[in-house]
Amino acid sequence: MFAAIRSSRAAARAFSTSASRADVAKLTLVGRLGRDPEVKETKNSNEYVTYVVATNSFNPGPLDASGERPQPRTSWHRILSFQESSNKYLQTLKKGTLVYVEAGYELREPEPNSDPSTPMGQRQIFLRHETIRVLAQPKVFRARA
Repeated sequence: MFAAIRSSRAAARAFSTSASRADVAKLTLVGRLGRDPEVKETKNSNEYVTYVVATNSFNPGPLDASGERPQPRTSWHRILSFQESSNKYLQTLKKGTLVYVEAGYELREPEPNSDPSTPMGQRQIFLRHETIRVLAQPKVFRARA
């Protein structure tokens, strides 16, 4: 009888909000590559790979006047990879590949006194590549003769 009470207390502690845990901001995406991954270079001449994942959000909202549901909305997510081992693999992927991606999420606020029309004057979201899994290869379209 007391064993059940003890085990429930241990389980409650596993989800503690103590200060010893690190904060985590992570984004999980399932979508298709919007284009082939690209190799780029930082100001310090370090190579990195950037890729874009398109996701669709299906709105189960009310039917419109014609009796149809609204079209899904596509969101585009740009992800940066600084992992040398992952970068070689990322370069082998092609546009249209269905992928599962985990990325670190960082929100950067605009710099004070910056021009709002420049990137430094706007809020920016940075997604840093952590893992990627291919779920399906892109469909190949062949021209008919």
